[in-house]
Amino acid sequence: MKRKDFILAVLVVIVWGANFTVIKLGLGGVPPMLLVTLRYTLVAFPAVFFIKPPKMALKDILLYGFTVGVGQFGCLFYAMHIGMPAGLASIIVQLQAFISPLLGYLLLKEQFKTKQLVGFLIGALGLLVIGVASSTIGITSIPIGAILLTICAPIFWSISNIVAKTASKKSMEKGEQLDMLSLVVWGSLVPPIPTLILALLIDSPQTLINSMSNLDMMSIFAVLYLAFGSTLFGYGFWSILISKYPINKISPLSLLVPITGLLTASIVLLEKLSKLQWLGVYVIIIGLMVTNLDVKQIINMINKNKTKEFGKPNDNILN
Repeated sequence: MKRKDFILAVLVVIVWGANFTVIKLGLGGVPPMLLVTLRYTLVAFPAVFFIKPPKMALKDILLYGFTVGVGQFGCLFYAMHIGMPAGLASIIVQLQAFISPLLGYLLLKEQFKTKQLVGFLIGALGLLVIGVASSTIGITSIPIGAILLTICAPIFWSISNIVAKTASKKSMEKGEQLDMLSLVVWGSLVPPIPTLILALLIDSPQTLINSMSNLDMMSIFAVLYLAFGSTLFGYGFWSILISKYPINKISPLSLLVPITGLLTASIVLLEKLSKLQWLGVYVIIIGLMVTNLDVKQIINMINKNKTKEFGKPNDNILN
């Protein structure tokens, strides 16, 4: 992976790391399905009037929009609304890092390298360490529905990754390049209607009207952050990376999300990280290094620098 793309991926996971705290803040003033509806309505409008629809089958756009908006975030928002802690949610959602490569292997025939499998295992260990350290309450005290819905979120996310990757491959076969930002914007037309219907089934119309009439600054900030930061910036560039590289190389980077989430909470909410959480952070970083760094290329660079006083830096250190 090129250095600039790696830096872009890190910026995305930083935004996503703060996402769970923002969701929790947003749910304090807005019902879950209404929050999803507002998020994707703001992403789609007025952008659809200025961005052309992606050159792909309508059914793929609908499937992408449904899996990301209704599936992933409908499940996640409602799970957090009924009792799933934000910290634990940020960890469970990262199951995507393992489900996506598995689906890529089964459906797209993407092969694993030995170092990637080793990196996955190391990253999983780090994720487990953070999960254990972050669980301040017993798992039995969390509603089973919240647990199941949270597990569904990374499954839907992984499916959306496959949809985006497949659509990108089809475009490349035609000698075209799929506009991923266009996919995110036009895919955002899908969630508002089904999530609004769900909102009306879960809450009374009067509750929804009252929420809209009494939006405070925190709720407005949450909607804006989720729409422009998490969705347009985050999923826009994430989809671009998914289209450029194998899924088993991009999806593990989401393991950085719990790390950035914990760090954000320590800064914004003044929560201190325990020694065990820091250990999990270091283990995940090691796993990502094993998965992404091309050791042979780094050795070659070192050897070249020894024999050449000045050399052009390689922009493709990250394999």
